Amino acid sequence: IMVLPRDGLKDDTGKPLTYDKVMYIGEQDFYVPRDEKGAFKSYESALESFPEVEAVMRTLTPTHVVFNGSAGALTGDNALTAKVGEKVLLVHSQANRDTRPHLIGGHGDFVWGTRQVQHPLRAISKHGSCAGGSQRAAF
Repeated sequence: IMVLPRDGLKDDTGKPLTYDKVMYIGEQDFYVPRDEKGAFKSYESALESFPEVEAVMRTLTPTHVVFNGSAGALTGDNALTAKVGEKVLLVHSQANRDTRPHLIGGHGDFVWGTRQVQHPLRAISKHGSCAGGSQRAAF
């Protein structure tokens, strides 16, 4: 969950920021046990799977990392696009790991880190997202 300030995001001088669209990137990790042949296992219920899933989670190495819920969710017809000159608010969240999304071919004019909305960073192309947090970037 990300909650924006009631009076909106502001730049480092206090001027309100406007944007033409908002894009959300949710990054999720999945931890799926494998059988003795290396194939992913399936279970009748979540309760039945829990001991083995917990063991995989304790390795801190996800078996799958996806964006917006499934592999390929942000590619092809679902790719995030913007027109030249459009102002976009990009929201990225990751619940478990520290990640570094990259804006290819551009930069974020203003970037706010986790839990920080008072003082944005300016003009950067790579930003970190702390585990359990979310980031906002306006460009």
